[in-house]
Amino acid sequence: MGVLHGMCAEDSRAAAAVAVPFLIRVATDIHHPHQAEALGVLAGPARARHFGVASRDEFLLHRAGTQHDVLDDYDDYGVEVTGYPAGWSVAAARAALTTETPALLPLLHDPDPTIRIDAAYTLATTADPDRTVRTALATRLTTEQDPLVRAAQVLATAELTRAHPHPPTTTWIRERWHNRTQPPEVRLAAAIGWLCLTDEPAPDALHATVDALATDERAHAMDALPWMTAAAGTGEPGLLRCVRRMLRSDEPEPNDDPWAPLP
Repeated sequence: MGVLHGMCAEDSRAAAAVAVPFLIRVATDIHHPHQAEALGVLAGPARARHFGVASRDEFLLHRAGTQHDVLDDYDDYGVEVTGYPAGWSVAAARAALTTETPALLPLLHDPDPTIRIDAAYTLATTADPDRTVRTALATRLTTEQDPLVRAAQVLATAELTRAHPHPPTTTWIRERWHNRTQPPEVRLAAAIGWLCLTDEPAPDALHATVDALATDERAHAMDALPWMTAAAGTGEPGLLRCVRRMLRSDEPEPNDDPWAPLP
């Protein structure tokens, strides 16, 4: 699993994409001793250039929703270090995951919250033009008790909606960050998701919500979400990096050099 994760991190998804159908079998087998590990790396080949991405115009971005579309505009994904078109690898991984959506959906109800989070992260990469996955996420959200899992479900819904725009879902996500009865983690995830789904200026209410809720402690806790782990910089949690890039673009970039001398 570590090798497959490294292939994605090093922009060599072509080989990892071939493993996706086999990983799905392991990830959906509740009795397999390596189920969690397989599910944890399953979505990597299906995402392109997502490490360190935290800006409003790129975060949660899927450039296309079907294999045919991705193959048509693979140049937008660039070329892997192996020389293989990155878009083709991503398209193959997404096609495999989309085919197995019925097998992956039950994982949203797994007793382990980490499995439920990773299931949402994986399902967010599938093609969902009929909103089957989004409906399942919204249904599960009504009974989910874990705030971090609920935040993952909101982010997955936003990612799917960015691939297949649906104004009512965008409005639904806006209501999540606006609703004071929602857990802070859900409100923050919804605020980030909504910013990625609209070109509207961030309203004062959203700024106030984020300023009040995006504490250092909560940001580190939300790094348990794979979206935030991917967005993080050196010493900067993913949530705070998203907030800075999306709402405080005038702030300077932190020093990401791990060898820099301490001030």
